Amino acid sequence: MDAAYLSALAALAGSTIGGLTSLTASWLTQHVQFSANQRAASRARRVKLYKSFIQEASKWYADAYEHDHAQIANLVGLYALVSTMRILSSPSVVERADQVVRAIAETYLAPNRTFHELVELIDEDPIDPLREFSNACRKELRALDPP
Repeated sequence: MDAAYLSALAALAGSTIGGLTSLTASWLTQHVQFSANQRAASRARRVKLYKSFIQEASKWYADAYEHDHAQIANLVGLYALVSTMRILSSPSVVERADQVVRAIAETYLAPNRTFHELVELIDEDPIDPLREFSNACRKELRALDPP
């Protein structure tokens, strides 16, 4: 084989390898960036969902202590949030959210409480139905963060 052909083939092979390397590196960079953006969007969506649930549940839990008749329409928003969690969240978070809704319903069925009775309950036993839910959310969100 002529030396000129050998040089031309070597140059062509080098160009091809360089081009493929550049293409692969570019694709890999885009793939990693896309995955990171997807994880960040998923995390942000869950944070917003959990925040909405905590705000809504807190409002109705406080209402349940003052009233013994719940309006079904009041709890529809909570059930909608829990249903959304069934799509996006882990079973642990959904289970804790269900427990919160049950605690609110049971509180509506209990007699009304005065502020003094509420303070006594807090002193005896913490009455935070959202504690376990918040802990499950924090655990899930930490698992979504890259190592």
